[in-house]
Amino acid sequence: MIDREVFSLIPLPTGRKALTCDYIFKAKANSDGSLSKFKARLVAKGYNQVKGIDYVETFAPVAKMTTLRLLIALKVIRKYYVLQRGCIS
Repeated sequence: MIDREVFSLIPLPTGRKALTCDYIFKAKANSDGSLSKFKARLVAKGYNQVKGIDYVETFAPVAKMTTLRLLIALKVIRKYYVLQRGCIS
């Protein structure tokens, strides 16, 4: 990940501890029950954080349906080209 420049290491502020993390492993199966592939993801142990010290607020952006309808209407009216990119699994 460092070679691909996914992230960069920075010094930890004084008086702070780094969050620990764990790998979560999962075996994916085909519809017939045979093993398809293994997946792994790295997750931070966010439950060790203290509000007001490690973070101030949490925010998860969620698009409202009215906003999506407006964008689709603008696309149709102005004949825009729209490209949708989804998850690759």
